[in-house]
Amino acid sequence: MIYICDPSLLVLIARNIKQTHSFAVESQVIGPPQPVLSLVGDDVILPCHLEPAMDAVAMTVEWTRPDLKPRFIHVWRDGPDRLIDHHQSYKRRTSLFVDKLRKGDVSLKLSNVRLSDEGKYRCYIPSLDKEAIIDLVVGKLTYPHCVCVFFSFFFFFSSGVVLECESKGWYPEPELFWLDAEGKLLSAGAPETVRGPDGLYTVSSRVTVEKSHSNSFTCRVQQSKIQQTRETQLHLHADCSCSAEHIVIGFAVVFLCVCVTFFVYKWRQNKLGKSQIYFPSKGCDVNLLSQLFDVYIDMWTPGHKLRS
Repeated sequence: MIYICDPSLLVLIARNIKQTHSFAVESQVIGPPQPVLSLVGDDVILPCHLEPAMDAVAMTVEWTRPDLKPRFIHVWRDGPDRLIDHHQSYKRRTSLFVDKLRKGDVSLKLSNVRLSDEGKYRCYIPSLDKEAIIDLVVGKLTYPHCVCVFFSFFFFFSSGVVLECESKGWYPEPELFWLDAEGKLLSAGAPETVRGPDGLYTVSSRVTVEKSHSNSFTCRVQQSKIQQTRETQLHLHADCSCSAEHIVIGFAVVFLCVCVTFFVYKWRQNKLGKSQIYFPSKGCDVNLLSQLFDVYIDMWTPGHKLRS
């Protein structure tokens, strides 16, 4: 066993141990444990900091996206931002918080987020040879639109009502649910989802409901990945009822349809009746029938005259 009696030597050893421990701790670059969420058009902060806090003003800070060429998004080196060899899609949309660099905060601010910004970002400090990976998830959404799928004239004559809900411009792909007035899920068919050329999703669904006491239903569209939900309520009596004007128009349409159908039926019956040719069962003169048939054709062909 070795005994050290010199106090100054003890202080020196303790200081070296402290510096070694401090250096090991200072070399950590910390990012968020969960993905960062943002909506299209918003500004978002990609968190990254040194732990424990230390002055990063004189350090080089590199923000990159490994899947892009060039991969550099933003570079801070000895003061001013370096914009050489940056990816053009991020031009004038990135910045660091200069006043927070002294506290070890090297977070990146990304403005006017686009769908193409989604991906993994690398926060790298070359002097420490340490990095952190930040996953950015970008979403886009709209409010759903609900309608009653029938002419309002028929509202009072049916026990069931067909409701349709549609929501356009979502990313990532959303889910759609129908709820009654008590918030319970309604039994509906699988929603139809279509992805457009812009990469955005349109989701729609129809459900048949009975006219109940509440007459209130909700269409809810949600995306769990971006933790966003949008919904619209529909009230049958307010949104699907019809006025006296609608009733008059409805009766007029039905009456017109009946008249057109009757006219077409009578015209076809009349035409079929005139086109019938009866042949005697016996003593049929083929030449005579041929002449009669030619005369009949001339009578009913536009622009033709009777043969003499």
